[in-house]
Amino acid sequence: MDRGTERGAPPSRGAGSGTADGHAAAGRVPLAVVVVDRDGLVSHWSRGAGRLFGAGKDEAIGHSAADLLPVSGALPDEAQTPPHGGYAAYDGLGPDLESSLDGGLSYPAAGRARLTVPGVDRVDVLWWAYPLVGPGRERLLVLAADAGGLRRDLDPDETGAAVERIAPAFALHTDFPGADELARRLPEILPSMSVGESARIVAQVLELGYPVLEFSQNDRVPVTPDWGVPRRAERKARRERAARAAAEGLPSPQDGPDEGEDLEYVAVRERLEFLNEVSGKIGTSLDLSRTIVEVSRAVVPRFTDVAGTYLREQVVAGEGFPDGVPDTTTMWHRVALEHTDEPGRWDDVVPVGEAMPFPAHTPFFQCMTTGEPVLVPRISEQMGHAIASQFEKRDIRPLITGRSMLVVPLKARHVVLGFMILLRHPERVEFNDMDRVTGAELAARAGLVLDNARMYTFQESVAETLQDSMLPQIPPRMAGCDIATRYLPGTLLGRVGGDWFDSVKLPGARTALVVGDVMGHGLNSAAMMGQLRTAVQTMAALDLPPAQLLRNLDDLAQRLGDTYLATCLYAVYDPIASELHLANAGHIPPVIVRAADGRSELLDLPTGAPIGVGGVPFEAVRVRVEPGDRLLMCTDGLVEVRGEDIGVGLATLTESAAHPAASMDDACDAIIRALNPRGGRKDDVALLMVRLNGIEPDDVAEWRISLDPVEVGRARAVVREQLHDWGLAKLADGAELMVSELVTNAVRHSHSRPVELRLVREDTLLCEVDDDDHELPNLLSAGPTDERGRGLRVVSTLAREWGASRTKAGKTVWFELTLPRR
Repeated sequence: MDRGTERGAPPSRGAGSGTADGHAAAGRVPLAVVVVDRDGLVSHWSRGAGRLFGAGKDEAIGHSAADLLPVSGALPDEAQTPPHGGYAAYDGLGPDLESSLDGGLSYPAAGRARLTVPGVDRVDVLWWAYPLVGPGRERLLVLAADAGGLRRDLDPDETGAAVERIAPAFALHTDFPGADELARRLPEILPSMSVGESARIVAQVLELGYPVLEFSQNDRVPVTPDWGVPRRAERKARRERAARAAAEGLPSPQDGPDEGEDLEYVAVRERLEFLNEVSGKIGTSLDLSRTIVEVSRAVVPRFTDVAGTYLREQVVAGEGFPDGVPDTTTMWHRVALEHTDEPGRWDDVVPVGEAMPFPAHTPFFQCMTTGEPVLVPRISEQMGHAIASQFEKRDIRPLITGRSMLVVPLKARHVVLGFMILLRHPERVEFNDMDRVTGAELAARAGLVLDNARMYTFQESVAETLQDSMLPQIPPRMAGCDIATRYLPGTLLGRVGGDWFDSVKLPGARTALVVGDVMGHGLNSAAMMGQLRTAVQTMAALDLPPAQLLRNLDDLAQRLGDTYLATCLYAVYDPIASELHLANAGHIPPVIVRAADGRSELLDLPTGAPIGVGGVPFEAVRVRVEPGDRLLMCTDGLVEVRGEDIGVGLATLTESAAHPAASMDDACDAIIRALNPRGGRKDDVALLMVRLNGIEPDDVAEWRISLDPVEVGRARAVVREQLHDWGLAKLADGAELMVSELVTNAVRHSHSRPVELRLVREDTLLCEVDDDDHELPNLLSAGPTDERGRGLRVVSTLAREWGASRTKAGKTVWFELTLPRR
């Protein structure tokens, strides 16, 4: 005979005699056994199932389980009774069996339904459903029993008097009487299959919970299968009443509480309203920290008195999705704690922000590894001591002992992101199975919201990292100038955009300055920006004139695609000649602030067409500057406001740039505040401010060296003498040696023009050697017998920095030395 177990709550006379520990003795209950495959079709139909549901094995195997089992459906009209009866779900734990058959069941569920079979009185059916995993086709095991027969068996003398309620439930992870017998007899009632497959299913059933019955002389309010949604029979009756009223020309009846509405339905409806209310309170933003607080506060005090939220380390850090199943080494961060106790009672013992692992024997570990809620009706002193042992030098037993605890997982895409520990005061009613299912649904919704916030935080971090990697780390000082920059992503368009700025060191102590703006936003614009920025750096290193550089950049954009458009402003600052050489490709003009009188103005440049238009010439202009002048270059996101003429923004930019500031950074911040007073900026902003300090003539020394090897000795002598005059005698030996190597190479490879030697004293000592040979030198590995290849090796070893670049007339090889501290 198919068998199950029973437990009393409290034990009734029909449940068998109670044991010493308060459990009811194991009983024997006829069970119907049904197995459903991954397609929702019945693959096993026991004889008990045939007797209970009125369908033979041949009529069930291979047919849809939803048509044969007591799913949450309408009680049929008497004239329209289907072949195998109709069902009305009216009681249950967890989701209805219909959703279980659809493959959405991830934890065991139980329920109750009334069954109408032709020629038989209405049958009261109890059912338990277990999700199955593994390589086989079995996906759902359903056990069912006749509640009416149980009621008669339990109290044959006083039918129904002693037992007012019979509810299906599970004994989860407990040493329950009869468990050994169930484990021994369960394989006998399963379909014919291999020993391994049978053992796999039995192991899953025992892990998910033994099927039990709860008997009570008091009304209990279990959760209905349809979660408080009006039963289809009730909705059908309402539609029929409305149709009759419309046919008779009467007003449509108002929907109100049905006559048959009972306390069960009211209680379930309250739970549904609670879940809907919680859903409205959480997920109001995509900020992970705010979402965590919302989830914790949503359940206190209505559902629980204490709510502690723990998340995995990767989730808190905003990293990718956590990999693998949690184990005893997994670190869990306490990210929120809400309670109704007196202020400060929990703060010192379990502070927010603490990270800790959980041992395998704890209910927390069980929740995080199984992904299912864990209910502890009351925390005993022994369990309280076991939990408290994890907290070094802090005794949390007074906070938890005697309280009812429910641990619910926060899951997304079948991965546990964290869990919530819910505690109720000892004087409050303890958590029950109804609360367990409610907590599971609450955690499912909270897990989805947290995962959305986690993904948004992760994507924001990725976007920020991508943008930061594409923007250069510009040093605050270059030769003859100070630089300050700002990049602000658009507030509504994500953190990745196509705005950029850059600076490139050029021969002759010059500096190239560039600001660009790729049209559009997002990853495509950022990718194009990276290509154009790399191209500008490459062409700037070739010392191309500004107009020629923009011409080449436009050709590159044409080759990349027709949709590539960008604006660009390119300037070369020569601190020795005190001159700016600029060219514009459809960009907003720069602002120059004169140091002499503090006056600011937009530089009048030929506008040019954006990069990517093609076939349009670019023009360059030269502008004289003085030491102390400031150059301001930015993208249009700073000055352009929808619905407002851009001239207003340019006027404000010009005015704000003229205001004095304590530092370059303060000046940048003041400009941004002036242009964005209400925080309504929607586009990216790139801002580059340069103080043009210039280089004094006394800090520059130049010589022309004829193409005679004898002149190498003169070059060494003039360098040593100049360094002594500048008070840099400590650098003389090394500088003299490196100048000798570079001048020797230049004299050897030059064609006709004399070699030019220049020393520039600024923040570093810069030495440049120019010749008319376009071939750049290479750093070679010289062997013991090689006569050449050691010169640049010496320079590379002794110099702070060195390099070589082509010029219009040939090439420049340079090195820098760090100035000694004064």
